[in-house]
Amino acid sequence: MTNHIQELSLELAEGLLQTLKTRFEKNINRHQGVEWADVQAKLEAHPGKLWSLYEMERTGGEPDIIEHDATTGEYVFYDCSAESPKGRRSVCYDREALESRKEHKPQNNALEMAAAMGIEILIEEQYRKLQKFGYFDLKTSSWVQTPASIRKLGGAIFCDRRYDTVFVYHNGAESYYAARGFRGALRV
Repeated sequence: MTNHIQELSLELAEGLLQTLKTRFEKNINRHQGVEWADVQAKLEAHPGKLWSLYEMERTGGEPDIIEHDATTGEYVFYDCSAESPKGRRSVCYDREALESRKEHKPQNNALEMAAAMGIEILIEEQYRKLQKFGYFDLKTSSWVQTPASIRKLGGAIFCDRRYDTVFVYHNGAESYYAARGFRGALRV
């Protein structure tokens, strides 16, 4: 993952921290036992991570903490928007898939967008964990990290929730749809 060390202006950083705090307090069931003051201290100590969270927010992801790794002390933010983040839809899976399209190419691909934002695309297990905290992707779908064995054969996988069930599907990695984007995670 590319780590873009970029910093927000003081005004943007303060606004983002307030947005994150409000969401954190509104959705305490996602991170019971975690104190906002500890999270904020970590974010203030890592301005590059705050920038990545800003990018998640700017593209419609509504990031919030879903995991706390007790071993490393890291907090893990996931995109928690009800639908796949609007600013990250209509993308194929990766660069190889983008280059394989002869015409009607999307403007971007999920893996490179995530890397440019300093985040990682959710893996299937993370996607399923997110779904325990609400109903996500009822009308959209989200690319998830694809095993190399599937990608080698030209495919990629994505998930959504329909009929109160989380489904994992496959598609050609070069495909893209207005209702398919990707969800990311960021460790802080």
